[in-house]
Amino acid sequence: MFEVTAEDAFDFRSTEYAELFASSAATAFQHPIWLAQLYERLVRQGAATPLIIVVRVRASGRLAMVLPLVRRRYTLLKVVEFADMRVSDYVSPVADEETFSRILADARTVAAIRKHLRPYDLLRIGKLADRSLAMEHLLGVDKRDSMGMSAYSSKLEPTFAGWREQRLDQSYRKELDKKSRQLNRIGEARFECVDGPAAVRTTFDALKLYRGKRFDGSNGPADLLQLPSYFDFYLAVANEGCGGFARTYAFWMNGQPIAGALGLKHRGSLLVILGGFDEAGYRKQSIGSLMFEQIARDCIERGDQHLDFTIGDEPYKRVFGGRPSPMWQIYRAGSPLGYAAHLTVQKLPAAKALARHILEAAHVKKAKPSAVIVPPAADEAAESS
Repeated sequence: MFEVTAEDAFDFRSTEYAELFASSAATAFQHPIWLAQLYERLVRQGAATPLIIVVRVRASGRLAMVLPLVRRRYTLLKVVEFADMRVSDYVSPVADEETFSRILADARTVAAIRKHLRPYDLLRIGKLADRSLAMEHLLGVDKRDSMGMSAYSSKLEPTFAGWREQRLDQSYRKELDKKSRQLNRIGEARFECVDGPAAVRTTFDALKLYRGKRFDGSNGPADLLQLPSYFDFYLAVANEGCGGFARTYAFWMNGQPIAGALGLKHRGSLLVILGGFDEAGYRKQSIGSLMFEQIARDCIERGDQHLDFTIGDEPYKRVFGGRPSPMWQIYRAGSPLGYAAHLTVQKLPAAKALARHILEAAHVKKAKPSAVIVPPAADEAAESS
């Protein structure tokens, strides 16, 4: 019924993939632009090898499912992962629910998919949303494990005033109004969804500066935007998706960006995946909160239904009406070494921190990790947005 191949040079910008994605249950992080840029700029330049499993209908050759994966090596440990490269907040097979069920029911197809994954010491897939397709059944994993964190989405109302009333506490609404007046007394404050490569680049340069100061690695993961390959990736997504898939927002003061954010549009939701602001200059005016409020306004005016803050338990997400949804991960050991590494990372916090440090150093040097045989756990890969 189905034919399974590994097509590591798969064209994510092809018409057939665009049609598959449009009818699938996949997320914004499997969008053609996102995956094309990710494999070109992060996977092929980093310490990973593409592993793209393609399933087609045998009789017609029609594309039925794509699994965008990578192989990585941590010294002796061979690992197969989803191609999130620490930037994707949700993972999913790219298929519709009916076709995915048919694939699961075809034992030969399932066996062929699993054969293409080998050899590996550890298979691990994190960042599975609560209602995502059951990858655990496809990959022979008994059950999902909790990541110990949630994703947050705020339901938008037909009007901005209605959203504020329904989602924000009255005292917080008054506080934001006060901060907005303070900001406007300082100078000419302006919020917009920026358009054009020059304005997008100016916003990203500011984001890099502000995030570098805030996420310097002293209290959690260092900011990936400081790495040239990641900066180029986000900037490329913003430019290629401008006017459609991607929105870049900026808050300006007297013509200079003091806050910015990148969001991805997907099926009535805007997923805010990157944000930064001039904390030193405008913290007293709560510029970050004012920016999120204005992003919500823009989304409502465009007819969006949800503002998705994605993965991570930062308190501000609840403040803006975000409701938690659990996130999941799956593991499968392919060797005694993989089983031991999985147990080590899961049980020993120090091993998680060390593995994360090694991985970050490897990205900076553009070299393969060394001196450690355990990869960072999936929850350690969730970056601050």
